[in-house]
Amino acid sequence: MKKILVVALAAMVACGASAADKKSKAKPSNKPVFTVVKENKITSIKNQSRSGTCWDYSTLSYFESEILKKTGKEYDLCESFVANKTYMDRAIQVVRFHGDCQFAQGGSAYDPYYCMKNYGICPEDAMPFPGSLYGDSLNNFNEFFSLLEPYVAAVAKNKADKISNQWKPGLQSILDSYLGKCPETFTYEGKQYTPQSFAASLGLDWNDYVSVTSYTHHPFYTAFAVEVQDNWRFPLSYNLPMDEMMEVIDNAIMNGYTVAWGGDVSEPGFTRDGLAYMVDGKKMQSLKGSDMARWLGLSASKRRNLIDSLGVNVPEIVPTQEQRQERFDNWELTDDHGMLIFGIAKDQNGKEYYMVKNSWGETGAYKGIWYMTKNFIAANTMDYMVNKNAIPTKIRKKLGI
Repeated sequence: MKKILVVALAAMVACGASAADKKSKAKPSNKPVFTVVKENKITSIKNQSRSGTCWDYSTLSYFESEILKKTGKEYDLCESFVANKTYMDRAIQVVRFHGDCQFAQGGSAYDPYYCMKNYGICPEDAMPFPGSLYGDSLNNFNEFFSLLEPYVAAVAKNKADKISNQWKPGLQSILDSYLGKCPETFTYEGKQYTPQSFAASLGLDWNDYVSVTSYTHHPFYTAFAVEVQDNWRFPLSYNLPMDEMMEVIDNAIMNGYTVAWGGDVSEPGFTRDGLAYMVDGKKMQSLKGSDMARWLGLSASKRRNLIDSLGVNVPEIVPTQEQRQERFDNWELTDDHGMLIFGIAKDQNGKEYYMVKNSWGETGAYKGIWYMTKNFIAANTMDYMVNKNAIPTKIRKKLGI
């Protein structure tokens, strides 16, 4: 009898432990459970590390996906090549403007496009691995730009009546020392290329790519240069009503295309754990009976922690065209990050999210992928690059493309 009682007690303890274990492993009801609606092919997750080159990584990732769609071949294109060419071009512009424009690490999706179209491109291994020239494991632009920025400023703000052309070789030597020298020729898969011939071999039509935005300070269905500092080449974006701007993204994803997205991730709803919600602050303040009532008094990091804990229960703003314009004009809506939209998923409540590839390495709960609600994207898109063939026919007719 004693033996039976001991066995029964052991069984009860085991069952209790098993139940507790299952409970501990069970996901909270507010933790998003995603079902993929549509997912397009992407290349591997990269890490821009300590460099302001999201525009470079995200756009080359976009073109890598374009190549995958068109040819089925996978490439790893070289961000250092693009950065080297782009920073020289930007410095030349700053000098031409006598310093009355910004020289900075940032850029737009148009910069890699311009580089590939005009200078070509090379594969990643045709140049030194990022950071390796100065003893780092990845990009670290702290020392690099502490040299680059004052150098460009010294030339651009020079009081001389005439400057020599020697500043360009000096700047190029800094670029080459930290990024690597752009190759004139290289061998890839047994064949010799120049950067221009390699770009031509990728199977892309450079006339296929357009930029899209949505603001009311310019007429809809016309094109204008979005007025942000990193849009320094002044490329034009087609201006669509917000609903049609979003329709283009959905149509692109559902038809196998990806989107090179540029926008604002400084909002508290963009968490470091791989989620992004357009949080309704007023509703957060009105939640009672918990720390949620202290929303306005929380630091940005604590707000993000709270958003992570609420998960699918985060109250969201439904953005409007007027809100977009107001936030752009008062500097709330900025162009601080570039990412790649490649899919659509929905959570257990049916809410749809875009699947977005980041360039911060395999970080967060989804190993470098972010799930960003459609409300977040609608509210925080500055502009994006897309293949014009991904735009619905009725919208293309309105744009005349």
